[in-house]
Amino acid sequence: MSGLLALLDDVAAIAKVASASVDDVMGQAVKASSKAAGAVIDDAAVTPKYLHGFSAKRELPIVWKIARGSIFNKLVILLPVALLLTVFAPWAIPPLLMLGGAYLCFEGAEKVWHVVNPKDHHAEEIYEEKKADAHLEEKKVKAAVKTDFILSAEIMTLVLSALPAEMSIWSVAAALALSAVIITVAVYGAVAVIVKADDAGLAMAAEGNAAFTRRLGRGIVRAMPWVMKGLMIVGTAAMIWVGGSIIVHGLHQLGWHAPTELIEHVAHTSDNGAIQWIITAFLDGVVGLALGAVLIPLVTYVISPVTAAFGRA
Repeated sequence: MSGLLALLDDVAAIAKVASASVDDVMGQAVKASSKAAGAVIDDAAVTPKYLHGFSAKRELPIVWKIARGSIFNKLVILLPVALLLTVFAPWAIPPLLMLGGAYLCFEGAEKVWHVVNPKDHHAEEIYEEKKADAHLEEKKVKAAVKTDFILSAEIMTLVLSALPAEMSIWSVAAALALSAVIITVAVYGAVAVIVKADDAGLAMAAEGNAAFTRRLGRGIVRAMPWVMKGLMIVGTAAMIWVGGSIIVHGLHQLGWHAPTELIEHVAHTSDNGAIQWIITAFLDGVVGLALGAVLIPLVTYVISPVTAAFGRA
């Protein structure tokens, strides 16, 4: 009987330790996720532009497809890679992040170029409209998931860097997985609300019992096209800013401190923290736009033809 009581006491102690460990993992996951808030906001701002041009009934299915791709990116690809790199090759993390940052700079600068030179872009849109909707949807989803992969890599790296160094590898894995789920639900839940706001406004305008509700519904419907355009602009700016920030930070980690020091010097000409952040973000964006502008001809005339040649081979 005494042996059984001792065993039960040990089980209770183990349960308390496990419970404390779970609580610690959850707490660290939530705390670390907040450190990636900037990249999370960028992810939420970038995604709605991939829904432009589709019917209302396809919006939520497309969001769901992108969300599934995002959780696959984070849990199946990035989580194991992050753990392996942390253990075996921490030196490889900055160059890989910089490669992803360069891609964001390229895609953001390409969107700016389409605005500056709409003639070629208009021809591209006409070509896209001639394609079957299913093929266009598949292409858009793939493009969104590819962009999400880069942003998710940045998010997962930020979360990883915010976790305490003394956490075990299994606790780190659990915290990263929990953060991935929390962030994905937050991002794509927000995107779903944004893209369906106009439908909600229509319902309020048509079926609202009170005059205020109907006016609010009409206001939402009138405002949403401008909100979506604003989100597209914010999303493009976010890609350029985040990409430039990754490049500058990566160069600093690799030993070239001049860009970081110059940006910090300019930012600290003001004593106001908010203004310092705005100046830093703006200069990171300038770096990202400049790099993207260089990459556009390189990708168009060198990388894409070589990739296509390998594909044909």
